[in-house]
Amino acid sequence: MRSSKFITAGLALAVSSAVMAESLPGEGVEVQGLQSPIAEETFQTVVVNKGLEALGYDVSPIREVDYSASYTAIANGDATFMAVNWDPLHNQMYDNAGGDDAFYRKGYYIEGAAQGYLVDKKTAEEYGIDNIEDFKDPEIAKLFDTNNDGKADLTGCQAGWGCEGVIEYQLDEFGLRDSINHNQGQYAAIISDTIARYDAGEPIFYYTWTPYWVSGRLVPGKDVIWLEVPYSANPNGTDTALPNGKNYGFDINSERIVANKEWAEENPAAAKLFEIMKLPINAVSAQNMMISQGEDSPEAMERHAESWIKANQAKFDAWIEEAKAAAK
Repeated sequence: MRSSKFITAGLALAVSSAVMAESLPGEGVEVQGLQSPIAEETFQTVVVNKGLEALGYDVSPIREVDYSASYTAIANGDATFMAVNWDPLHNQMYDNAGGDDAFYRKGYYIEGAAQGYLVDKKTAEEYGIDNIEDFKDPEIAKLFDTNNDGKADLTGCQAGWGCEGVIEYQLDEFGLRDSINHNQGQYAAIISDTIARYDAGEPIFYYTWTPYWVSGRLVPGKDVIWLEVPYSANPNGTDTALPNGKNYGFDINSERIVANKEWAEENPAAAKLFEIMKLPINAVSAQNMMISQGEDSPEAMERHAESWIKANQAKFDAWIEEAKAAAK
């Protein structure tokens, strides 16, 4: 008969082996995610956090920091990652903070993000407006004048986002300074005012991007139209013409996950997760629409992320297993 001490030792070994088998690669490692103060970028950040938690990481609440400061913080190791690196729109901020020497950036989290200028379809069709250069005509500009100075008022890009630099560059390049006012401010407020003017039957002229709820409220092709630009003119020097020949003046962007490079090298499971995660752009736009309808609390964001994960559980689980394998 086997002695009880051997049985006890065997059980202890079995329990120890089970515990070891269940250990996760992120256990004991803290993670600090950053995002911009734009509420519509919370959902995609929460989904990444959920993946990190599934790998065992100790995930701190998201901190909201302006883009430029986020890149600096991540490069310096004061934060771990950001899931809203707009490539190529943010390339100058990325490079200024250290570029590939400071950051880990692989994979494309959200692809197909468009940006550009739009006007209401009714006015566009009535006056034959389809290119921003049409605003050189004083009569066209006056149609979109909201403060009676003779210039069109563009609902523009919030300072510090990167898009404001493209708009300012193009106003100079296309000779539109005397025709267009670039109105900046808190974007959610100024676009809400723009939509109110549309609802009142007034002409509107605005900048926006996808994924974002505005294009669900003002549907391109139905309510509004995209304006083309006369030629590619972008501070990053890229050709913004699309394969179909259209040119809206902005690159098609991807939202990518960037992390502190040293941290990513020390945490291959998280690095692999950052590389392989993908969110459909339409899923982000749909969630953004819920925000516009009042579901904008932190609890709602968590619920939105958990709902998307549950609906895509097999995909999410595959990410986690591939990330675990990278740590072995």
